[in-house]
Amino acid sequence: MPVSPPPLKGLPLNALRAFEAAARLGGFASAAAELGVTAGAVTAHVKSLEETLGAALFERHAKGVRLTALGQRVLPEFTGAFDQLGLAVQRLRAEAAPRLVHIAALPAIAQLWLSPRLPAIRAAAPEITVSITAMEAPPDLKRAPFDLNLFFRDDDLGRRVADDEIFPVCAPGLAARLCNPDDLAEVPCLSDAVWSGDWQAWADAVRPGWAFVPRGPVYSLFALAVEETVNGAGVLMGHAPLVAQHLASGALVAPFGHRHRLRRTMRLWSARPLRPGSAATRVADWLSA
Repeated sequence: MPVSPPPLKGLPLNALRAFEAAARLGGFASAAAELGVTAGAVTAHVKSLEETLGAALFERHAKGVRLTALGQRVLPEFTGAFDQLGLAVQRLRAEAAPRLVHIAALPAIAQLWLSPRLPAIRAAAPEITVSITAMEAPPDLKRAPFDLNLFFRDDDLGRRVADDEIFPVCAPGLAARLCNPDDLAEVPCLSDAVWSGDWQAWADAVRPGWAFVPRGPVYSLFALAVEETVNGAGVLMGHAPLVAQHLASGALVAPFGHRHRLRRTMRLWSARPLRPGSAATRVADWLSA
């Protein structure tokens, strides 16, 4: 009589994913943020996995967790496996919806540079749908469902879309009061919270050793700072790609001729080679033309 042994029980995928994320990111809270769950859920998954294995994967301490020797040995294989799974899922999405292009972009780029270009893309390729998600930092394209990334970078990853030059901009009415850079001390100078060093970087380029301290409000959204500048609230340190449209329309002007080119550039990249003729390739070609 043939014997049919019961199949070996596999390890739960969610628990393995929780372990890999926590091990790679160095903590349960960071893993929870990436996976979109609570830290308690990650903790429970990891604990269940350890109980099933009968071995500890993390050492718990008052200030956090640290991988055990076992966890360190197996982490690279799990990271590689989940990277490959993520890429496979992306390929499946792309094959299932070949005319849909997902783009992750810095909020300021999404609002001030990318959004104004969407009507032309729709007119040129009405069969393509472009979806945009604004994010403060580039996602891991091996895991996240995005076809393209559009952010400022200081390396040469992907395609260079635009250089990043900074220079003061303001409404035309305010520009009449500014004859030289020293006049900035007499007007509000708006700042972006993330790019807080812009004013000093420009000041150093204009006059080495000039310790310029901007006097004015600080904004957490660069696009909001641009709109307030258009409304006459003060002078903003503009980024050339992000204020180009306002300069072209005359809503903003550059009162001085001094520009400072930053090392970083606006770059467009993908996690995998783009297929010739695909919707993502066509959008990437159009944006980087």
